[in-house]
Formats: sequence, C-alpha cells, structure tokens
Amino acid sequence: MKQSFIALLLSFSTLLPAAAQWQLQNVQTEASFRSVSASTPNVVWIGGTQGTFVRTIDGGKTWQTGTVPDAQSCDFRDVQAIDEQTAYLMSAGPAEKDQARIYKTVDGGQTWTLLYKTQQSGVFFDGMDFWDKQHGIVFSDPVHGRWFILTTDDAGKTWQPVPTTSIPMMHPNEAAFAASGTSLVVQGKRNAWIASGGAINSRVFRSTDRGRSWAVSTTPLPAGDATGLFGMRFVSEKIGIVVGGNYKKEQLTGPNTAITRDGGETWQLLAPTDPAGLKEAIALLPGDRLITVGPSGTSLSADQGQTWQKLDTDGFHSLVCLKGTCYAVGAKGKVAIQHFK
Repeated sequence: MKQSFIALLLSFSTLLPAAAQWQLQNVQTEASFRSVSASTPNVVWIGGTQGTFVRTIDGGKTWQTGTVPDAQSCDFRDVQAIDEQTAYLMSAGPAEKDQARIYKTVDGGQTWTLLYKTQQSGVFFDGMDFWDKQHGIVFSDPVHGRWFILTTDDAGKTWQPVPTTSIPMMHPNEAAFAASGTSLVVQGKRNAWIASGGAINSRVFRSTDRGRSWAVSTTPLPAGDATGLFGMRFVSEKIGIVVGGNYKKEQLTGPNTAITRDGGETWQLLAPTDPAGLKEAIALLPGDRLITVGPSGTSLSADQGQTWQKLDTDGFHSLVCLKGTCYAVGAKGKVAIQHFK
C-alpha cells in the first residue's frame, strides 16, 4: 500500500505539466448545460436549456445538436447515455409549469418519446440515474416533507413511486441542487445515494435495494441557504466523495469535499480544493486520481482528496470521465474535452 501511494504521488507530480488545458468544442448552440453522460469514452450525451441536447459518437470529432419537439420550456438538468442510439433526458423545473418530464430516444436523437410527466404540485426533478438498461431511478425535491422518488424496471416505459413511508423525513428547507446531474448516483446493481442541502445539515440518503427503502446520514460539510452538497461519485459500494459549496458565493473558501469509506454511513472532511469555492461534480481518473469542477475552476487529487492541485480556473457545471477521457459542460454552450493518462 505504501509503495502504491508513493507511485500515485509521483505520477501526479508529472500530471500537471503534461496535461493540456480543456479543449473547447464548437457545438453550435448558446444553450446552457448542467448534465453530461458517457456510455463509452467516445459516446457522450449532453442535456441543456430550451429543450436542447448534444451528442458525439466519435469522441468529439463531430457533434450533433438538436432540440426535443415541444420541449422548448424544458431545462434538461440530467441525461443518461445508454449507447450511441439510446439516451434519457430529465427536465428540471416546476411540475405546475409542465416542466417535470422524462424523455427517451432510441434512434440517436432523431425522435424522442415522452415517457413520463406530472403536474403534481411541488415536484421538481433534481436527478436521474440507471443501474443498467432496464433499471433506473429519478427523484424530486420533497413533497409533503419527503423526497418524491420514482423507479423503473422496464427501461422507462413505466415509473413507480417509492412509498413515502420508506423515505426519511426532510428538514425544513432541505432539498437538492439540480446543478450537475450528480446529486443522485447509483453503483453496482442496487446501491443509490442522494445528496441534499439548503437546511441545517448537508446530508446523504442511501439505499441498497434500488430505492425501495432509505437511510440518511449527516456530513460535516456546510449547509444553509444556497449551501450544501451538489455532486457525488462512488468508486465502489463503500468509497464515495461528495462536493459542494454555496451557489450564491461561488468563490467562498472553506470545506467543500468529504469522503465515506463505509457506503455513506459516516463522512469525514477532506482538504478544501484548489481553486477554492463551489464544486458541482467529481469524477475518477486512472490511478485512483480525482477531478472536480465548479464555477471557480478544476481541481485534481492523487490521494483521495487529502491534497488538491489546480488545473485551471475555467468554470464548468458538470463532467464525466471514462478511461481518462473527460467531458465538461457549462453555461452558454460550453463543452470541453480533456485527456489524462
């Protein structure tokens, strides 16, 4: 273990000089993006405002940009890439304004099917994820004091509500930030986690049975108005990282990362990132390195968040990484690629 840790540090020390900056892409839209998902390093789907989606199937050499018919009012804050032909889009926004919707394409975005929508008061979708092609989950800000959670076992054809008695009560003002598509993450065949903020504590809700029942734990990260957990990544059923901050004070210094080594039952603070401030999404790089992005820039760690180094100060809202190829997205059509060895 000691030799492995030293090797990681040595590899990290050569990472920054060798790494190029983010390579901005021309996707021919001014839509803003807060969600990105990859099924392979070359196949990536992105969701955006004004009903916009973006796709590449050749690692960014070419990009397809389109809009979902009759969805101009939708802000696709989460997306799930299944393969180069199949993807899901989740619209965040008040259900009362007909913005709580889930769409699916099976022909590369040529056509889209509206799988689910609701106008139930209080529903505001925050995140969506899939364990496999058949089994998925989506959740909303609380309705009557508990998360509104739906699951599917048939590739999105039907969605079943999780009984509220299986979900812990929320604190006053507690909710989720639909900011990066990673406030809900799944792992393995049955595990799921939801990150919250906005209340007296930043908490993580966890399920080991595909969302049928939930427990909750408190993290040591700050909470309050505009403050809490924004993104997560679990590298195994036990080890996970959360990132967060304050979206009204994006450059605010202080704790913004935490780690669990027991599946989310307990959490410990990690070092603040460099650059400091709000971090919205985190991903895994080869060699067990971490990369996290936010409005203040990109940070890298080779030691599970014990120390961080600044890559740059270019702001992004979300990212996805597979086999060292990373895609990051942000406001006003901002899409970028970075390759790590």
